[in-house]
Amino acid sequence: MESCFTTYFAKVKDLPEDIVPIAICGKSPDWWTGLEYRKLAPRWWFFSKWKETHDNNFYIENFQKEVLDRFDPHETWAKLKEKAGGKTFAMVCYEKPGDFCHRHLVADWFRKAGYSVEEYEYKTSDNMDEAERLF
Repeated sequence: MESCFTTYFAKVKDLPEDIVPIAICGKSPDWWTGLEYRKLAPRWWFFSKWKETHDNNFYIENFQKEVLDRFDPHETWAKLKEKAGGKTFAMVCYEKPGDFCHRHLVADWFRKAGYSVEEYEYKTSDNMDEAERLF
C-alpha cells in the first residue's frame, strides 16, 4: 500500500530529507519556497465564511463538494507523487495535528481510496527510546 504523510508549516523543516513536503493550502507563508498543489486548497468563499462562523460541518460539506468531488483520488495521488519526484510526500498546511484542517479531510479521502496517510510523528524526547536519546 502506498503511503504519505501530513504535517504543518511550523514543523516542516524537521521532516527527514527523504520526505518531500508539498503545500496544499491556498496561500503558503511568504518564506515558503517548496512545492505547492493548490488544487486541494479550500475555496476562498467558504474558507472565509468558516473563519467567521467556525461551522465545521459547513466547511466539510463545501470542501467535499467544491474540492474533493471534482477530482479523482488516484489521479491526484499520482500528480502529488510526480511532483515529489516519485518519493514519499507530506501534504502541508498551517494547523497543528489536533486542530481542524482541510489536510485531514484530504487524508481521509485518500484513505478511503486505499492509501495510507498518517500525520508525521516528529521525534521528541518523549517518544525516543533510551538509545536514541544518547546520540
